[in-house]
Amino acid sequence: MKTIAMIPTYNEAGNIKKIIDEILSCGENVEVLVVDDMSPDNTYEIVRLLAKTEPKINLLLRKEKKGRGYAGIDGFKKALQMGADFILEMDGDGSHSPKYISKFLDAIKDCDVVIGSRYIDGGKDEQRNFLRYAVSSFARHYLAAVIGVKVKDPTSGFRLFRRNVIEKIAGELKANDPFIVAEVLYYLKKNNFIIKEYPIEFLSRISGESKLRPFTLIKYLFKVIKLRLSK
Repeated sequence: MKTIAMIPTYNEAGNIKKIIDEILSCGENVEVLVVDDMSPDNTYEIVRLLAKTEPKINLLLRKEKKGRGYAGIDGFKKALQMGADFILEMDGDGSHSPKYISKFLDAIKDCDVVIGSRYIDGGKDEQRNFLRYAVSSFARHYLAAVIGVKVKDPTSGFRLFRRNVIEKIAGELKANDPFIVAEVLYYLKKNNFIIKEYPIEFLSRISGESKLRPFTLIKYLFKVIKLRLSK
């Protein structure tokens, strides 16, 4: 069974090598697929250099239609082309620890999707100040209610999918930005896939600055209404 860790990146030169090293040493047979949007800090050059000596490292360099959503869609499709049985989606900033990969692979034995959750028993989020926590709390409760899923952490981008799940929903995805996280959740619900949450500690990024601003989340709340009304 092939597992591919798909990592969309943009300006993660200070983080990507450490993350890849941790994935490859996690104790599972996992390949890495970095999906980079021509990062100005040359993240892709680091990945390209690492791939020369490690066949488990793969790079998908995107030069058109840039954006976190498009990168995720192309990454999902590329992982399918590579023959993935399981596709792990995770951030490239170090906030998602590869130590959970083994736990996710065990948890997915009796479900279709595993979501790394900060907000179930055992989960933790170390980087939230009060404003970010308040906005995130409102957003997650709102998204869960509008989409209609019983998920405690609907904004988590740390997720493991069975191949058939991505085969079913990839053609429906259209978001060009981080809203893809909610869009995927919508289609998981629509297709009645079984979702399980696993507790994780959400870490502070290794280096660099977060690309997600608190009020960006608010903008996505309007998008989820539009998504529901358009279907």
